[in-house]
Amino acid sequence: MISYDHSIKVYYRDIDRMGVVYYTRYLEYFEAARTEMLKSIGLIVTDIENEGFFLPVVSAHCDYKEGARFEDEIIIRTSINEKPKARLRIDYEVLRGDSVLASGHTIHGFTDHDGNAKRPPEMFMTVMKKYF
Repeated sequence: MISYDHSIKVYYRDIDRMGVVYYTRYLEYFEAARTEMLKSIGLIVTDIENEGFFLPVVSAHCDYKEGARFEDEIIIRTSINEKPKARLRIDYEVLRGDSVLASGHTIHGFTDHDGNAKRPPEMFMTVMKKYF
C-alpha cells in the first residue's frame, strides 16, 4: 500500500455562492494530490511521459459528505491499495481534522502517445514492486 497526505488551503476562488468548495474543485484537488504522491515515491509524471506513456483518467468518482469552506486547511489523503495491472486505481479522502468531507477514486489507463492501450511501463512497475 502507498499512502500520501497532501495539504491544501481553500481559497476564495474555490468556493461557490453557498460558501462551500465547488464540487469540481475536488477533482482538481485529487489531481494535485495524485501528482505529489507519485513524486514522493519517485515517479515523476513528466518522466513517465518522456518514456512514451500517458496515464489518462478513464473514470473518476467522488462522494460528497460535508463541504469545505473558505480558508479551511484540508488534507487530501491519497492511496494506492492494490498493485496496478492494466489499470491503476487511486483512492482519495478529503479531511478537515478528523472529519471526512469527501471520498473518491480515479482509475487510470496506460497509453502510448497515440492513445493506444499499453501495459504499465517497466520503470513504473519497478517502483510499484517496492510496495506490493
